[in-house]
Amino acid sequence: MITAQGLDKRPRRAARKNDVLQTIRRMSALQIDTIHVVARSPYLVLWSRLGDYEPRWLDELLAEGKIFEYWSHEACFLPVEDFPLYRHRMLDAGSMGWKYSHEWITKYREEVKRVLAHVREHGHVRSSDFARKDGKAGGWWEWKPEKRALEMLFTAGELMIARRHNFQRIYDLRERVLPSWEDSQLPSKEEAQRALVLKAVRALGITKARWVSDYFRTDKRGTNETTMKLADEGLLLRVKVVGWKEEAYVHTENRKLLAQAQTGRLQPVLTTLLSPFDPLVWDRARAREMFGFDYRLECYTPEHKRRYGYFTLPILHRDGLVGRLDPKAHRKDGILEVKSLHLESGVALSDELIASIASAIKEFAAWHRTPEIMVRSTSPRKAAARIKRELCR
Repeated sequence: MITAQGLDKRPRRAARKNDVLQTIRRMSALQIDTIHVVARSPYLVLWSRLGDYEPRWLDELLAEGKIFEYWSHEACFLPVEDFPLYRHRMLDAGSMGWKYSHEWITKYREEVKRVLAHVREHGHVRSSDFARKDGKAGGWWEWKPEKRALEMLFTAGELMIARRHNFQRIYDLRERVLPSWEDSQLPSKEEAQRALVLKAVRALGITKARWVSDYFRTDKRGTNETTMKLADEGLLLRVKVVGWKEEAYVHTENRKLLAQAQTGRLQPVLTTLLSPFDPLVWDRARAREMFGFDYRLECYTPEHKRRYGYFTLPILHRDGLVGRLDPKAHRKDGILEVKSLHLESGVALSDELIASIASAIKEFAAWHRTPEIMVRSTSPRKAAARIKRELCR
């Protein structure tokens, strides 16, 4: 999976704007999250693969219509050519759970009509363009009606995200954002399902059938059946993995990688930090089974109950997840604070490992324009002096 995800090595040349697009196409989904104690997740996921690059390129690709936003694994940036595969979700918005409520739409029918008419007449809008009138503020359950209307219309595909400004969504009519689309182009549900399964298996590299549905949050039973059917048709390869009771699946496009893995020639060399929402770890159960890495995001855990930190980033070293790092970027001061760095038990503290982790942290800090690095705590403690020494080189 590491190589299929583009996490085996850094590109040989400096990243370009098109590399951002190709990376999103390779993953098929780039999850969006707004937490920004360091770079927001989608920018961080790209950095893990590309190294130093311009974050504005992602914003530009959205504004240019090369990618679009919609619900996939969660809210994601997606290649625009995959829009047809998600159109069925828009047309059946009631199946999207909390993201769309017929009851709420019925209750606030007039507000929804007013918001849609406003966009149609005046053009793109932001949620902040509508003033709050009830004095409340809070999470999504207390969104002002116009904000909820925008989100419901987005889920239903009436509105799309034209671009973002300071990461705030800017909504516009679907026909203005994607004028080339006509519902006459809509593939059948079966065709869309098959395409999504193939994309998921390709992105996963090698996978059990039960992991496939999580990638794009598709129906588990239907996805399992489609996976086996595609294997019967020869579009997926069936593989036996030592230690796995279940069959594994590999996309035919990854046949060469499979052959390299079987002969021991597939050797990742990259050490990097991962977002908590990176495809490599967003399925926590898969991360435990494949890497022996028990990971959870603790930003939603009360501080006194946290074990590792608020926003810990998994540390990928070659072919394993060897630790986690809890950083905070103090951009105005040019400081990257490493609140804690924990290495997994059993990880050998070799000079190569220490040097590689230190190099990844320095690269991470340089990209954030926070060249001064402060390490607060390290576990095991005997690694602290060696890591700090490497960071000073």
